[in-house]
Amino acid sequence: MIIAVGYQYVTDRDLSEVRPAHRAFLRELHEAGSLLTSGPLPASNGALIVMEAASPEAALELLEEDPFLVEDCIAARTAEEWQPVLGVLAPPA
Repeated sequence: MIIAVGYQYVTDRDLSEVRPAHRAFLRELHEAGSLLTSGPLPASNGALIVMEAASPEAALELLEEDPFLVEDCIAARTAEEWQPVLGVLAPPA
């Protein structure tokens, strides 16, 4: 199942200190096949992380050791199933 995880970052923290560890962590998830793609949402001070997981809860569990979460850089997280219809993540027609 494909899960869209949304991060909302805290506004009073310089994320550049933790970002290298955060990206290394996400790179490990990608290499393991759990993370499909990710990137910042600059206009909303957040990020979108697209995961392969059994459930939204399982996706959040995979992200529990994210340095951004561990270092209190995330104000809120959401996770929900996403069903792509077109594009590289969509099932074959």
